[in-house]
Amino acid sequence: MNDNGIDASIREGEKSQFDVVADGALVFSKQNEGRWPDDGEVLNLVSAR
Repeated sequence: MNDNGIDASIREGEKSQFDVVADGALVFSKQNEGRWPDDGEVLNLVSAR
């Protein structure tokens, strides 16, 4: 767990796949959004949960 109280891990997926799941819910998907997340976007999305 880091200073933000977030326990994170990385798992290998398909080529070019980048999904962020928090508490079992998808909060960001590169495939769905058609882009990589902006700086700080993933942390903001996870922290907002």
